[in-house]
Amino acid sequence: MSFFSSLFHDGPEYERRKKTPFVPPKVTLSEIRAVVPKHLHDKNTAKGLSFIVRDGTLAFLSYKLAAHIPRASLFIATRVHNTALARSVVSGILWSIHWQCQGILFTSLWCLAHEASHGNISPRRWINDAVGFFLHTLLLVPYFPWKSSHSAHHKATVSLERDVNYVPPTRSDFKLPPEPIAHPRDYQDILEETPIYTFYRMFLMQTLGLMAYLAFNTRGSPRYPPGTSHFDPHSLLFKPHERNGIIASDVGLIVTLAALCWWTSIAGLGQLIRLYLVPWMLTNHWIIMLTYLHHSDPTIPYYRQKEWSFLRGALATVDRPLLGWIGRVFFHNVSHNHISHHIFSDIPFYNQPETTACIKKVLKSDYNFDSTNTFRALYRNFVQCEFVEDEGDIVFYKNREGEAARFVAET
Repeated sequence: MSFFSSLFHDGPEYERRKKTPFVPPKVTLSEIRAVVPKHLHDKNTAKGLSFIVRDGTLAFLSYKLAAHIPRASLFIATRVHNTALARSVVSGILWSIHWQCQGILFTSLWCLAHEASHGNISPRRWINDAVGFFLHTLLLVPYFPWKSSHSAHHKATVSLERDVNYVPPTRSDFKLPPEPIAHPRDYQDILEETPIYTFYRMFLMQTLGLMAYLAFNTRGSPRYPPGTSHFDPHSLLFKPHERNGIIASDVGLIVTLAALCWWTSIAGLGQLIRLYLVPWMLTNHWIIMLTYLHHSDPTIPYYRQKEWSFLRGALATVDRPLLGWIGRVFFHNVSHNHISHHIFSDIPFYNQPETTACIKKVLKSDYNFDSTNTFRALYRNFVQCEFVEDEGDIVFYKNREGEAARFVAET
């Protein structure tokens, strides 16, 4: 199947889940742990740091090569069609290639900081925190606040009461009538929108979603007051003993912003936009894309307290071959092996493929994979994951017609 044809078809795994009533997993954590060799939990500092050196070096080389784009554009244009238009077209193509490559490399560093927050770069905590703090601060992400809320997410994945990000709105949040008396027009009046507006909202999510979450708790837990911020040391997101880390992260961001302002005063605003801001925005796109698709899917359940458990929450995510080998190499298996990461977040990323192979033998049909083209999956889930019901211990997203793609099997 070609790339373009894949944009119009869902993967067979997704279609199979839609046709299969959901049965809550009965497998136990001890059964899963029994099939995972203990050596996969081992961390190797030299190996972990080697990935940071590799990706950091590639990002630096990409930055240095960008300085030659004007000269390369002129060289190529003179041999094709030496006009101002030809030079502009060639320049635009080369800059686009650079931005995509640098955006992926920035994302690779972001993912390594994520691994550091789980203690997977080194068995030494100070090395993990030093690496994570430096890389996330370089990308304008507050390391210690994000580490704290991300840890809370892992402890309460897809719990409607306790999870802290991508918590779905409910029927009552949209002020929709109760399901028994709701008519199609009720859903249309509140949820229907034009395709252009849908793409506009997707664009905002993909470019500003991460910052909106960090600054205003957008798509975070509704149990926190509006405007809850990762930048506030006194935020309800954090425990009192975490405040020094929040302050240190804020100071680090101020220093980074000051350095960027200083660099801009020397190199110019255009260089800041071309060499940092555009790749940074593409990094935001990739991070939101992969995290959103991990936990937002019409065929994957959300649980309320009565039915939730750590293992059920960890299994309520999806492994996706995001960007193929590029995602494996530069996103460090974060999407290819996300289920095993949620079960064993202390296993380093380079051991997660083997971990996934082990746990699949035990999970069987409880293992969720989706080969759907990732961009199609992003659009599909964005337009179909609208709200969940206010009642029910196990619920699925409903679409703009108030319909769910999957149901719990009758017992």
